[in-house]
Amino acid sequence: MLEISDLHRQFNGRPVLQALSMQLQPGEYVAITGESGVGKSTLLNLIAGLDRPDSGRLALDGADYAGLDENALTRLRRDKLGFVFQAFHILPHLTLRQNVVLPLWLKGQDGAAANRQAERLLDAVGLADRAESWPRELSGGEMQRVAIARALVHEPRLVLADEPTGNLDPTNAAKVLALLTESIRASGAMGILVTHSPEAAKSADRVLHLTSEGLVG
Repeated sequence: MLEISDLHRQFNGRPVLQALSMQLQPGEYVAITGESGVGKSTLLNLIAGLDRPDSGRLALDGADYAGLDENALTRLRRDKLGFVFQAFHILPHLTLRQNVVLPLWLKGQDGAAANRQAERLLDAVGLADRAESWPRELSGGEMQRVAIARALVHEPRLVLADEPTGNLDPTNAAKVLALLTESIRASGAMGILVTHSPEAAKSADRVLHLTSEGLVG
């Protein structure tokens, strides 16, 4: 479970997040919408342990972030979080299989078992026959499917997707959202989708709107 309680964060004296609270259960997938500058990226950074709140509680599976040092937060990101970005962040000098297996390498898992897991995820996103291809050979929609496979390969507890369809045409965006939704639910992970798109938000189980007063929905 992800627990956020009375979270506050400000920058240069300007409040960005105030008294924000939410809970997310295993298998639940929520979309967070809101105007630019309202704090969506700040919230994702806090959940990812890349930033610290000024006050409030944030915990994943009972582990309170306040009790974790930087090394422990790095391990949490490595072991329990999966990320899907708008800009893909696929490494051009690695094959698709190597890109997907990367989170397992970072956990110290190597060899045949790690490669089999990466190939299984590539198969799940419909790219099994492209495992040894290079990113430059893919379309934008295909690269985002690789990003989803990479985000799920290490079986994370929580998947964070930051505008994952922002660079895609409507057809590919719909396919990527369907794949992301199906993958999160099938794995029993929790998912948070941050998006400006009302159409993208509809793919989630519920939609929360982030305002200066907190989350509404």
